[in-house]
Amino acid sequence: MTEEHKKTISKFLSLVLRHQPQEIGLILNENGWAEVAELMQKSAKKGRRFSIEELEEIVGTNDKKRFSFNEDKTMIRANQGHSVEIDLALQPVTPPDVLYHGTAEKNLGSILEKGIEKMSRQHVHLSQDRETAFKVGSRHGKPVILTINTAQMHLNGLLFYQSDNGVWLTDSVATQYIQL
Repeated sequence: MTEEHKKTISKFLSLVLRHQPQEIGLILNENGWAEVAELMQKSAKKGRRFSIEELEEIVGTNDKKRFSFNEDKTMIRANQGHSVEIDLALQPVTPPDVLYHGTAEKNLGSILEKGIEKMSRQHVHLSQDRETAFKVGSRHGKPVILTINTAQMHLNGLLFYQSDNGVWLTDSVATQYIQL
């Protein structure tokens, strides 16, 4: 499979597994899982054909680990970043003392005024390291990396989750926890 084909299918999977399953008439269960056979069949009807081997390669090699299979590979889901309402069935965990949030410089004023909000997603996404946060921020413009005092947030009763691909999730980050 060419890198271009892999990228095209990966973006398509992000669309239908995170944001618009109705685009192909796909049904996600309450935890965001879709049947692989249904995904492949309904994708093909919309002109997006891929084999189970190609799907396994995308899931296994995606640098951001966006997708997961269940144990017998009959179901697939996006690991986080959904704008459709689902329950990822994540359990609260204690975060490291600090995490990072990458954003574009153009968003900085709003963040420093209102904090970090989940916007159309189910959670705010935080990174374990500055390098990952830089990559995230770079996708939207000139990157800015914010340091988040997650130890204090946790002490104050705010909940954190970690998705299957290592992204840290929380509901919001108030301004008092943000450092430039």
